[in-house]
Amino acid sequence: MLDTRHSIETPEGIALQLTVAGPGVRGLAFLVDLLIRGVVQLLLALLFSVLGVAGFGLFTISMFVMEWFYPVLFEVLWNGQTPGKKLMELKVVNDNATPVTWSSSLVRNLFRGVDFLPLFYITGLVSLCVNSQFKRVGDLAAGTLVIYSSPRKSMQFDSDAPARPSPIPLDLQEQQTIVSFSERMPQLSAQRRCELANILQPVIGEKDQQAVDALVEIANGIRGKR
Repeated sequence: MLDTRHSIETPEGIALQLTVAGPGVRGLAFLVDLLIRGVVQLLLALLFSVLGVAGFGLFTISMFVMEWFYPVLFEVLWNGQTPGKKLMELKVVNDNATPVTWSSSLVRNLFRGVDFLPLFYITGLVSLCVNSQFKRVGDLAAGTLVIYSSPRKSMQFDSDAPARPSPIPLDLQEQQTIVSFSERMPQLSAQRRCELANILQPVIGEKDQQAVDALVEIANGIRGKR
C-alpha cells in the first residue's frame, strides 16, 4: 500500500503537507515495539520468578502496564513516537497536526482491542486499507494520524517566470519580503497567495493570480535573474 500526502491549511493560510504512513511501514514499527515489549516481559518474568506467587502477581501487573501504557507513555512523552515509530521515522499527531494528547493517545490505544478483532488485527488492517488516510479504528475514534516525522522537504519554488523591475524603489527589507513570499509559495494555498499579493495591488496594478505572478517576476528581478 502506498503512502499518501495529506494537506492541512492553518488559520494563517499555510498549507502543511504531511506524508501519512501506510500499513507496511506501520507494521514494521509495530513489530519492533512488539519485540521490545517481549524482551522486557521475558526479563521481568525471570526477575519475578524468584518471588513465587507474589512474583506471578507482579508479573501479571507488569504485562498489563506494558501492553496498555507502553504506547501511551511513549506517544505523549516522546513526541508521538514509540521506539518502533522512531526507528521507522513515524509519529502520531492529531488530525490538525498538533501533538498527540493524553486523551487522544489513550483512546487510540484502548481501541486496539477493537482493531485486533476477530484475530491478528484483521479489523485494524481492513480499516487501514480502506481509509484514504490509512487510519485504523483507534485513529478514527481518537482523531489521530500516523505520519512521517521527517517529511520530505518542500522544494523551493522554481519559477520559469521572467524577471521584471519593481515599479517603485524598494528598501532592503521590502526586497527581502517579496523574495520570501516567492520562496514560501509551495507552502501557501492559492487563496492565501492571492490575499497576500492583493495587498500590493495599488503598487503593482495587478490583482489575484496576476498579482501573484507579478510578485514572482519582481522577486526574480531582485535575485538578478535574467
